[in-house]
Amino acid sequence: MASKRPTTIAEYIQAAPREGQPHLRRLYAILKSVAPKAEEVIKWGNPFFVEPRFLFAFSAHKAHCNFMATPAALEPFRKELEKFKITDAGLLQLPYNQPLPEDLIRKIAQYRLRNMGEGDDFWAGMKQ
Repeated sequence: MASKRPTTIAEYIQAAPREGQPHLRRLYAILKSVAPKAEEVIKWGNPFFVEPRFLFAFSAHKAHCNFMATPAALEPFRKELEKFKITDAGLLQLPYNQPLPEDLIRKIAQYRLRNMGEGDDFWAGMKQ
């Protein structure tokens, strides 16, 4: 029997790899505190925060989670991000076996919220 696809962020986190759930819960709490009025949706199988454009998102994988803002939102934090892997698509990979950089995530999310519209070409191919 096929498992039901998550329709909420809580369901998404519950369905994620067990070792990643603490990171995902904390990441979700940080993003929720930064953008409490943002709509929370599951798009393309991943949690997104929308206000009214895509703000940021995250995704769970076997050994890490990804935090997605925009490349423009990551740029001011380039020095702080040097020790992390950032994919060619601009996704910040956060391994489950390392502490979550909570302050850095919060700063990036706050920057993205304040500068929404800058670097939104990252989401250009996606339709709400």
